[in-house]
Amino acid sequence: MGLFCFFVSRGCLSHSEKNIFKISSRNCSKTSEGGYMDVGQKDSLAYILHTSGTTGIPKIVRVPHKCIVPNIQSIFEITQDDMLFLASPLTFDPSVVELFLALSSGASILVVPNTIKMMPAELSAALFRHHHVTVLQATPTLLRRFGSHIIRSTVLSANSSLRVLALGGEAFPVLNLLKSWKHKENKTSIFNLYGITEVSSWATCYRVPEEVFSADLRTDFPIPLGSPLLGTKVEVRDTNGSAVLEGEGQIFIGGEERICFLDDEITVPLGTMRETGDFVRVQNAKLFFLGRKDNQIKRHGKRFNMECLQQAAEDLCQVEACSVTWYQQEKLILFVVPKDDLEERETLKELQKRLPAYAVPDELVLIKALPLTSHGKVDISELNKIYQNHLNSRRRDSKLSGAEELWERLQYLWKSVLGLLDDSTRISKDAVFVYSGGDSLKALRFYDEIEMLVGKAVPGLLEVILSRSIEEVYRHILKILFPDEDQLMNYDSVVKRKLSGNSGEDFHGKCIKLKSERGLEVASGLIPFIAVGRGNNFFSMNFTKSFMQAHNAVQVGVEVLQQPSFLHLVTPSIMKSHVQGYETENRILTVTNKASKTDCCSVQQIHAECSDVTTAELALGIRWKSNTRKCVDASPLIIIPSKEVSASVYVGSHSHAMQAIDLDLGEIKWEKNLGDRIESSACVSKCGNFIVVGCYDGLVYVLQSSDGEIHWTFVTEDTVKSSAVVDPSSGLVYIGSHDEHVYALDIYKKACIWKLHCEGGAVFSSPCLSSFPHHLYVATLRGLLLAVNPVTGNKIWKSFLGKPLFSSPHCNEKYVCVGCVDGNLYCYSHSGEKVWQFSTNGPVFSSPCISSLTKQEIFFGSHDCFIYCCNMEGNLLWKFEATSSVYGTPFVFQSDDLKNKILLAAVSTDGKVWILNAKSGTAEGVDKLPGEVFSSPVVWGTKLVVGCRNDYVYCLDLYITGKKKS
Repeated sequence: MGLFCFFVSRGCLSHSEKNIFKISSRNCSKTSEGGYMDVGQKDSLAYILHTSGTTGIPKIVRVPHKCIVPNIQSIFEITQDDMLFLASPLTFDPSVVELFLALSSGASILVVPNTIKMMPAELSAALFRHHHVTVLQATPTLLRRFGSHIIRSTVLSANSSLRVLALGGEAFPVLNLLKSWKHKENKTSIFNLYGITEVSSWATCYRVPEEVFSADLRTDFPIPLGSPLLGTKVEVRDTNGSAVLEGEGQIFIGGEERICFLDDEITVPLGTMRETGDFVRVQNAKLFFLGRKDNQIKRHGKRFNMECLQQAAEDLCQVEACSVTWYQQEKLILFVVPKDDLEERETLKELQKRLPAYAVPDELVLIKALPLTSHGKVDISELNKIYQNHLNSRRRDSKLSGAEELWERLQYLWKSVLGLLDDSTRISKDAVFVYSGGDSLKALRFYDEIEMLVGKAVPGLLEVILSRSIEEVYRHILKILFPDEDQLMNYDSVVKRKLSGNSGEDFHGKCIKLKSERGLEVASGLIPFIAVGRGNNFFSMNFTKSFMQAHNAVQVGVEVLQQPSFLHLVTPSIMKSHVQGYETENRILTVTNKASKTDCCSVQQIHAECSDVTTAELALGIRWKSNTRKCVDASPLIIIPSKEVSASVYVGSHSHAMQAIDLDLGEIKWEKNLGDRIESSACVSKCGNFIVVGCYDGLVYVLQSSDGEIHWTFVTEDTVKSSAVVDPSSGLVYIGSHDEHVYALDIYKKACIWKLHCEGGAVFSSPCLSSFPHHLYVATLRGLLLAVNPVTGNKIWKSFLGKPLFSSPHCNEKYVCVGCVDGNLYCYSHSGEKVWQFSTNGPVFSSPCISSLTKQEIFFGSHDCFIYCCNMEGNLLWKFEATSSVYGTPFVFQSDDLKNKILLAAVSTDGKVWILNAKSGTAEGVDKLPGEVFSSPVVWGTKLVVGCRNDYVYCLDLYITGKKKS
C-alpha cells in the first residue's frame, strides 16, 4: 500500500515546527542507475525533519516514501474501528507512523492540547474515559508519567479500551515492572519497538507473549528487540566491523530501500547500513538492548552503561519512575519519582546489594516528575539543572551556625561516605579516614562533600583527610571558617602533635639537635655496600669488581662504575647465600602460568583467570615473617654490606616501630620505636652507616644502621610520609613533607641546606634524583610536578597536572614519568616538555618502575586492576589483569636460579603477590598473603620482601618447582 497524499497547513504549526516537517504529494520513490538512491529524483521524498540531538549530533533527515512504508503497513492490524492517540509532536518521526496508520486504515486519531498532555489524570480521562483510545504508541517515560496507580486502574486495567500499547524511543521497561502494572484480566497487546530517525522510525518489533505475565513465571529476563520490519536489515558488529553472531556489539540498520538522506547527502548506495550508537547482546539469534554508546561511562576504573542502574532502580517497589545522569562526568546521580513509602537510605542499601560498587549512585535525588523533551523522552539537560539547583539549595541551607554544628555535620558526612549511617557507634575523634574503611576515591568524595558543605575551597584538606584524624580534619576546616579561637570546641582531651622531647627547640623548618642515646663518631671511611629499594632503586657505593664478583651480583646491561656513582635504576641478578637452620612455614603454593598470549595489534592482555599452562612453574613459599604489631604500608629497604655481615631488611610500621631484620634468617637485629606511625620507606646514607626515614610526628629520623640509635632528627611542620633519596656525590638527603616543603639535609653536619615551598601542595610521594641532568623531581598532592636544582633548591621547571600525584616520579637518562589519580601515566623530557601520556581506566597511585634490565620498558599498576608495560614511546606492550587494584610499585629482577628469566614482581591490594614474565606479561607464579598489601615488593636474588596490613613483614622464597631451596 502506497502513502496517501497529506497536506499540512503551515498556519497549524508552531514557530518551532515550521520548515521542519514536510510531506510530499506523491507515493513513489526512485533509484538512479548504478545501485544508488538519488535525492534529486523527482518526487522521491516523503518528508524532511531534524533529529533532536538528544542521543547524538542533530541531523537533517530526508525520508523517501519507500523507507517509511514498512512502518505503515499495518504492524498492529489497524482497522477503521480503532482510535489512535497522536502522542508524538510533529517534530518527532513516530508522529508520521501515528498519522498514516490512521489515514491508511480509516481509523480515528485523537489530538489533545499540550496542556492536557502535561496533566496525567486529565490525559487518562480524555484517552480512556471520553474517547476510548485503542492504540497508544509512546515512550516508556511518557507512559510512566501517568503513575503506577493510573496505569493499573485505567491504562492496563481489566476493562481498558486499549488494544495495543507500543513502547519505543527508550529502553523497554523491565518485565517485573510491566507485570506489576498489568491487571491479570487485561487483554492489551504490548509491543517493544526499536529504531532510529536516520532509518525512518521503527526497524524492529516484538510482541510480548501473554504467558510471560502469568503469576508463576520468572520476570527477571530481558525483552528482546524483536524481528526486523519488512525490507529491513539488522546487523550487529564488533569494534573491528566484524559480524557478531553471539556476544556484544553495536547494532546497524538498513536495507535495500530503507535509506534516508542525511544532511548534505545527494546519493546513497542501496543497502547502506547506518550506525545506531546502540549496543546489544546477541543470544540465541535474539537481540537484547544494553544501552547507548553515549550512556557508557568509566567510573572507579570500570566501564558500564548507566541503563543498568536505571533498570535496577526501576525494579524496586518504592520507585515510581527514575532516570540517571553522569553529572559533569564526575557524579552518578539517580533521580527518583518516589512512591509514598520511599526511604532514601534503604533504597541506596538495596541498590548496593543488587549492583557492583562502581554502579551504585553517588547521590539519590527525589523529584515529583521526570522532565520530558517535546518528544516524550527524559530531558537530561533539565535533570542536570535540577541537580545544580539542588546543590545551590544545599549550599544555602548549609550555612553553619558555629563550630559545634560543623562537628555534627562532619560526622554525618564521614559516616555517609563510608557507608556507616546505620552504625550508631559514636565516631572517635582519633578515627583516621583510611583506617575506618576509606580509600583514596572515597577521600576525594569526602573532600567534595566538605567543600560543598562549607561553600568554599579548603586548601590542604585532602592531605589532612588522608593522613589525620577526624578531629584534625575538623580543626583544619575551623581555621578556614572560624578564625576566632573562641569557636573551637572543648574536648576532654586534645590530641597534640607529638613533638614531646623537643621542648625549647625551634622547629619551624630549622634544624635542631637531639642528644642521641649515646655519642657517635661518623666513620670517616666509606664501606662498600649495595642497597635495593622499591621500584628498582639500586644504590651502591665504593664497591669494586671483586666485591661484586664475590657476591655473584652481576649488573645487567650496566658497567660496574667506580665511586662516587649516581643512583642507578638497575638490579643485581642474584646474590647467593647458603643458610642453614631457618624455619620455613608449611604454606607453599605452586602455580603455573595462568595467562596466554593474545594476538591483538601486538598488545597482550593477560587475565589472572586464564588457564593455559607453560613449562615454567614457579613456587613461592614463606621463608620468614616478622611481627611489627600493626600495619606495614612502608616498602622494605635491603642493604647488602661487603664485610662478613648478613644482609638486612629495614622497614617501619604503624606501630611506630622501625625494624632491622636479617634477610636470611628473619631474626630482628634491632627495633626502634619512633614518635608516631611510619609509612615512609627507609633510605640509606652515602656512607652506609645511617638510614633515614620520615614519621607521622613530623620528624625525619636519622638512625644508625647497625643498632637503630638516633644520630639526629630534623623537624618539619607536618606529617612526613615521603621517602628520602640520597645524592651519592654530595651525600645530601632530600625528602618531602605534608607541610608543602621539600628539604635538602646534610645529615653529617646536622643542617638543613635548603627548603623549597611546593606552591600549596603536600609532598606525599618520594623525590627522584637524576644524575644527568642533575635534577631533583618532586610531585605534590596539588598535582604539581617540579624539577629542582639539587644544589641550590631553585625551581627549574614545573607542570601542573590538575589532579593529586600520589605516585613518585621515576626517571632514566631521557625521561621522567609519574602516575596521576586522573588515570594517566605522564612522561616528560628533562627540559619539562610533556612527551606523552598513557591512559588507564582507574587512578594511578603506583609509581612507575624503569629498569635497565628491560632497557626500554616502563611498568606500573592502576586501580583498574591491571599491571601495565609500555615502551618509552608510550605504547602499550602488554597488560595483566590482577584480582584487585594495584597500589604498589612493581620490581624487575633476574636470577640464574630462576632460569635466568627477566621477571616482574607486583602486588595487588587483596594480598596477591604476582610474578610475571617481564617481556610477555604472562604469570609465572602467584601467592596470597593473609591481608591487604599497599607496600611495594623488593627482590634480592630469590628472596622477595614486602609488608602486609596483617601487621607482618614477609620474606618469600622464589624457586622452580622441584628445585630444592637453599
